[in-house]
Amino acid sequence: MSTLIRTATAADDPALAALWQECFDAPHITALHALDPRRHRRTFVACDAAGDGIDAVVVYVPRLIRDAHGTPQRVGGIGSVATRPGARGQGLVRRLLGAAERTMAAEQCAWSLLFTGTPGVYRGSGWQEFPSSYTEGTLAAPAAAPGTLPVREATARDAAEVAALHHAYNAGRPLSSLREPGDWAVRVPAWYGPVEKSLVAVDPGSGALAGWIVAQDEGDCVEVREFAGEIASLGALLAAVASRGRAAGAVRARVRIPDGPGLAAALPALLADARQVTEHVGMAKPLHATAESVRATVTAPGAVHWYGDCF
Repeated sequence: MSTLIRTATAADDPALAALWQECFDAPHITALHALDPRRHRRTFVACDAAGDGIDAVVVYVPRLIRDAHGTPQRVGGIGSVATRPGARGQGLVRRLLGAAERTMAAEQCAWSLLFTGTPGVYRGSGWQEFPSSYTEGTLAAPAAAPGTLPVREATARDAAEVAALHHAYNAGRPLSSLREPGDWAVRVPAWYGPVEKSLVAVDPGSGALAGWIVAQDEGDCVEVREFAGEIASLGALLAAVASRGRAAGAVRARVRIPDGPGLAAALPALLADARQVTEHVGMAKPLHATAESVRATVTAPGAVHWYGDCF
């Protein structure tokens, strides 16, 4: 039976939710999908010619992402890629990527970005890996002086200050996304969990927030996934993350903060030893931009696409 490649409609929503539930342990995907009011024309599905059932899906998510010079560019994020187990190996994702690429180009996306643990699925369609790095090591023992700033759990009342810290810290940072109110309301909590899972450092004099950090448990490892604020607050925040990690039984830690002034000095608050690891989970494909400009963005010093901005 022939396969039909088409854009989704509102009537497909239950079938899409069922497919994502079958393929992923990620119940928040439908909420993320709903963030885009034009999501159906940017959602590409493969089904049999009769239109019964959905065998595979690829979603294109338009985002504003800063280039190597810090200038926001329209980028097509690829996410929520899923294929029903019985339909795998038929090249459906490749065909859906082609449809998504045509729409991204028509909507003036400069380039496309995705993150994956299976790069071979995308190489044949023109996406190329780029390197990123993180630092990991043994979780540090309690420090005699954990930090000079008080640290507490974040609350909903901190939302505006946290968003301002994020904006200022990433104002010129290559590969960082410009977050909109919907991202803070839905996308960031979807990936990071409840607000109290993050920590804030407070200036004891003014009471203003000096820093914000997000860390999550990954088995016996605690992983720092985002930071924003004054670099002077990082040591106190990392010490608080270490304390939380030890209480949860972690013995290792991983830090996904790009190198910069003050990071090396703050790391001993979290790591007893440290080694840098390079990975290739990000993939990019030029559309209207040149290959050179895209490569310059994804490999620029300090470039980072925060986990909370995932598609």
